[in-house]
Amino acid sequence: MNQITLRQSQNSDVETIANLRAIVLRNDLTRLGRFDEEKVRQRFRNAFDPVHTWIIEVDSSLIGCVAFKPTSEQYFLEHFYIHPNYQGRGIGSQVLKYLLEQHDVKGKCVTLNVLQGSSARRLYERFGFKVESEDLIDVYMSIKIEKNS
Repeated sequence: MNQITLRQSQNSDVETIANLRAIVLRNDLTRLGRFDEEKVRQRFRNAFDPVHTWIIEVDSSLIGCVAFKPTSEQYFLEHFYIHPNYQGRGIGSQVLKYLLEQHDVKGKCVTLNVLQGSSARRLYERFGFKVESEDLIDVYMSIKIEKNS
């Protein structure tokens, strides 16, 4: 396995990540009848926060990203994308494990949403995320991280 590194994103990463989002979500959004080339990118641009977004790199090449935003009560896991050429190699598991093991996360709830029918849901379920609610497009999931874990 190649070395995975995380680096904090910068404002200059916004278009690269927006393009990655379009690539990663294309099949699921098309299946759901919701893919719009420009809207999928713009939605990311509107939500982008470089302070809480991390670039996932393998051998110094950007292959993914994840946003992990704290509030006083919980963390929001958002924009977790791995390029299709790198999916299925355990990278998502390694990144998620790292995030959930951070000291500041202990005792807090982590919430996310995943598209209906997305294979990423299985990753979250393996880590213990439970479905809180769902609609025609999204499944909303959460997990409480124990303080002593």
